[in-house]
Amino acid sequence: MTGFGTWPDDHRSGFACFVGRPNAGKSTLTNALLGQKIAITSSKPQTTRHAIRGIVHRPDAQLVVVDTPGLHKPRTLLGSRLNDLVRETWAEVDVIGFCVPADVPVGRGDEFIAAEMKAVAGRTPVLGIVTKTDLAKPEQVAERLTELTALDIGFAEVVPVSAVDGFQVGLLADLLVARLPEGPPLYPDGELTDEPEEILVAELVREAALEGVRDELPHSIAVVVQEMIEREDRPKDSPMLDVHATIYVERQSQKGIVIGRGGERLRHVGSAARRQIEALLGVKVYLDLHVTVAKDWQRDPRQLRKLGF
Repeated sequence: MTGFGTWPDDHRSGFACFVGRPNAGKSTLTNALLGQKIAITSSKPQTTRHAIRGIVHRPDAQLVVVDTPGLHKPRTLLGSRLNDLVRETWAEVDVIGFCVPADVPVGRGDEFIAAEMKAVAGRTPVLGIVTKTDLAKPEQVAERLTELTALDIGFAEVVPVSAVDGFQVGLLADLLVARLPEGPPLYPDGELTDEPEEILVAELVREAALEGVRDELPHSIAVVVQEMIEREDRPKDSPMLDVHATIYVERQSQKGIVIGRGGERLRHVGSAARRQIEALLGVKVYLDLHVTVAKDWQRDPRQLRKLGF
């Protein structure tokens, strides 16, 4: 017995993480395994900046999936810190999924990660995962499986999946669970993540702000929730949360892009983010957004600390 009830003798529990280059489909796959969105997704590379833990509850197991940033060649202090976060996560999990997308050939970025993975694979089982099979023809998927196997990491299994149409997501969950140690649940039943709500809300605002921007601007956007307070004058059966958040950019010109002409773009970001936040928290939300410049924050240790990196 624990505080989380009873469990079968062969119950398994532990941690898994997905690694891969930016935009390999790791966050979408995390959300598919959970059956609910906790990790933000975007077509922009290097969207993920936090190691967010999502909890999959099954009668036979509790699988904690850690969504990590894409490993990449860093150009800023932020990039270096994100890479460090990925490597720290590898060292702490029970099983690793190495993701390559089906619609893009395996390239130098994947080989760079594979070289690092070889040292890990001796200690921690690594599954090879070909993601986004819904975007590729069967012969492309076959090519990717061959290329992935040729990286010669010593994969425990190699499996193609699609988070979008659900192809083999259940099988992947079984393969991950099979490599967890036996033990009781680590989190209470029904808990979806241990990430603070403020972080999840800030990420949803950032996801909305990323859509429709181009070039360097996606990397320059950071979001901090200043406060989340329940509105006092609301009836009990219709609560509302007031959320005040700041969107940080690195230059004055970027501020103008995020706000848009007459504030139109910022209003669009606010309404898109508010819908996602309400879906996540299950409560009506009033979202107040401000945009401010934190000059070259990606390269400034003091500003990185202030922004939570």
